Amino acid sequence: MFRSINEKVSVSPQISLDDVAAAKADGVTLIVNNRPDGEEPGAPQSADIEAAAKAAGIDYISIPISHSGFSAPQVDAMIAALDGAKGKTLAYCRSGTRSTLLWSLAQAKKGLSPDEIARLAGNAGYDITPVRAMVEALAGGAN
Repeated sequence: MFRSINEKVSVSPQISLDDVAAAKADGVTLIVNNRPDGEEPGAPQSADIEAAAKAAGIDYISIPISHSGFSAPQVDAMIAALDGAKGKTLAYCRSGTRSTLLWSLAQAKKGLSPDEIARLAGNAGYDITPVRAMVEALAGGAN
């Protein structure tokens, strides 16, 4: 269920409370929730996943991304979260797409080439086409 983007970051569709233990067993030290509360009322909400993560000794941060798109503060928050992680990070949303796209924007702002970002996301089964122009702009037009 967890899809590796690289050795430090995986993404996933919505996780369950049981998936927190699986993340811990996989070496995850930070869970990033990119799903807004209430998006799917039957899914575990932020506080539920946060409590399970804390109980498992995993750091937790919520950077909710609605379907309205991405903002500079969200990209900066993702950079800070990834830079501060003590080990592997698992980011999740409904399908894993928003988490992957936010990771892509964060990596572009940090200087990773758009082609490498697209390759890594593609290897995990995700297409960055919806944010490719933003990725290129953040990366300074580098390919």
